[in-house]
Parts: sequence; structure tokens; C-alpha cells
Amino acid sequence: MKLLVLSNGHGEDVIAVSIIKQLQLVTDRWEIWALPLVGKGYAYTKVSIPIIGKVEQMPSGGFVYMSQKHLWQDIQGGLINLTLEQIRIVRQWSNQGDLILAVGDIVPLLFAWLSSSYYAFVGTAKSEYYLRDITGQWLAQTSWLERKLGSVYLPWERWLMSRDRALAVYPRDILTSQILQQHGIKAYNFGNPMMDDFEEVATSTETKPANHLYILLLPGSRMPEALKNWQTIMTAVSDAIAVLAEYKLIFLAAIAPGLEITPFQQYLLDRDWKITSAETLKISDRHKRILKQDKVILCLTQNAYSECGTKSDMAIAMSGTGTEQFVGLGKPAFIIPGEGPQFTYNFAEAQTRLLGCSVTLVETPQQVGKAIKSWLNNPQKARSTRHNGKTRMGNPGAAQKIALHLTNTIEKELNLI
Repeated sequence: MKLLVLSNGHGEDVIAVSIIKQLQLVTDRWEIWALPLVGKGYAYTKVSIPIIGKVEQMPSGGFVYMSQKHLWQDIQGGLINLTLEQIRIVRQWSNQGDLILAVGDIVPLLFAWLSSSYYAFVGTAKSEYYLRDITGQWLAQTSWLERKLGSVYLPWERWLMSRDRALAVYPRDILTSQILQQHGIKAYNFGNPMMDDFEEVATSTETKPANHLYILLLPGSRMPEALKNWQTIMTAVSDAIAVLAEYKLIFLAAIAPGLEITPFQQYLLDRDWKITSAETLKISDRHKRILKQDKVILCLTQNAYSECGTKSDMAIAMSGTGTEQFVGLGKPAFIIPGEGPQFTYNFAEAQTRLLGCSVTLVETPQQVGKAIKSWLNNPQKARSTRHNGKTRMGNPGAAQKIALHLTNTIEKELNLI
């Protein structure tokens, strides 16, 4: 059984890999290749999934829809030729392949349709929560046109999902699944694979002193934006240190594995943070770097995101997937608009609709400390956050369920296994 996986972004690559791992456990008859449409596909190469075709890192990092400027930069960087080449590769592969799994948004879905293969779609980018509340009612800011269209997925996207060659659609939450089913699409609610990374991380039994506060820092996964976000986040950290003086603060910075960590550390060293080896911080990443400023500890790590998320009480975040995963643990995130191309004000505002009361949009980094203190002084909001995050993001285990369903679907409908 030959499978080609298409994905368009680092977060999407990670989700695709989680499904691939489960497919390989279901049967050893899968032959799997990947084509990351955005970036170098680090998540695939890390686990030895072969990549076919040409991969390039575009200037926008894949966020061409954020502005005409970013689109033009990518065109100058060879976007059109790269896209045409990727379409050619997908069509060529479909002459000998059996199935395409598209992970992300309309781009890999469109590529899958352009092939002659059967395909399935894991929708990671869109959710009805962008338009509706947790009960399924329209949000007040939802436009009449959006209500008329009836779904966060536009008519042409639903058309691609409803073709005969589209075997299954796996939305990211139950509400989105229900709405797509109403449009006659074979949508299945198995949960959100984004949360699977946390399934194997046991909830810490470590007893924290009441005045200890662990705060996760998420600057994003694309350079140079991640470094600009880091500078903004560190301004917020300084504000939090000043406002939350009664707490022992421990900051856990989750830097994406594909980034060079040295610039993040150097930014701290230039601002009077000192490297220390005296602190015994229980993070399993043996390459972690621990720094200290007065009594405040900060840990830089690239290989322990799930562990850091489980340990942390809250997050200061300027990321997409990472923030969503953290919120799914039932914890709050305080988000700050950046310069982009990804984490702009519009992106951050949309994230507040997607994640509801679990995120607090703070206009400037100098207001983060006050926002955190307000949240800490509101026990009711803490309870609401726990329920809201887990409802919107679902429980771990989705990748396994998707893999089993996909395999059974192929066996039943196409008799390929």
C-alpha cells in the first residue's frame, strides 16, 4: 500500500508524523513518502520518512495569505516554479501510488484532488469555533455572509472534500465534524492529533510550593519572526517579574527544534541573564540551557515541549500550534500581537475566537504581568479555562483512531490491503 503525505507547515508536518507512526503500527504493508509543501520537512527527516521532490523555505514561511508583500516576496523567491514542480511530482506519483493523505488546509487538499489518486484530508487549519461559540451558536462578530455560507469551510473547500475520490475527512473538533456532516461530507470526529504528543507525558506528581509559578514561553517556529517574537516575549517576562514579585518564577522557553538556539540565548546574555549549572530543574532535555537573573530561572529547551507544557501553569505565547496544544491541557495562554508574517494582530484576534476564554489577548508586552495577576485572582476563570480548552481541543489518541479508520476504509472500499 503506497501512501503520499502532503502537509504545509511545521505544525502540520508534526501532526502528519504522528499519524504516520500509528499507520506503521497498524500494518507493515504501508509504504510511506512525504512531500512538505512549506519548509524543509524537518519533522519527517527526524524520523526517517523519505521526502520526494524539491523542498524550499520561502521568505514568508508559508504565510503568503497574510499580506500582498509576503506573497510578492515568495514569488520572487521562486514560489511559482516550486508550486508547479510540486504539482508535477504529485501527479507523477499518483500513477503508481494508491492514496494521498493531505494534512493542513486547502493547499494540500487541492494538490490531492489534482492527482488521480484517492485521498483523505486532516483539516488542521479551520474550525467552526472561529465562527461559533462552544454551544454551536454564531458569535456576535460573525458576518451575515459567513452565516449564509453556513460553515468555516468555504463552498469550494467542501466541494473538494465531497468528491468520489475523497474517502474521509478528519476535522479537528466535534463541532466542525457535525457541520461538515450536515453538508453531506464524510467527516469523522476522532479528536485532534495535536494533543497526541501529551499522551505519553504523565501528569507531574511533583509538589510545587504555593508561591512557585511555571510559565511557558512560545515564540513560534519560523525565523526571523521567532526571534522578533522572543524579544517581545522577554519584554513581557520583565513586566511579569516586576508585577509578580511575590512568586518564585520559573520560565520554560520551548524553542522549535528546527531553529538555531544560540541567538535566543545571546539575547538573554546581552541583558544580564547568566548561565548557571547550579539549579536542578527537572527537564529531561539533556541539551537544555539554564539561565538566571537575580532569583528568576529561565530554561531554554528544544526537545521537551510536551514536558514543559505539562509542567507549566500558563504560557506567554506568540505561536499557532504550540498555543493551541497548551490550551488543550486546560491552561491559559496570554498572547501578544507581533509584526508577522504569522503572529499579527489579526492572527491573534482569530486565535481568541478559536480558543475562547482560554486565551487573553494583551495589546502590549508591558501589560502581561497585570493580565496574569488578574487571572490568578479569579478562581472561576481558572475552572472555565480547564473545561473550555479540553472541549475545544479534545483528548489525546486521535492519530491512532485516524490510522485505524484510514486502514479499514482502504481495506473495505478499495481492497488494497
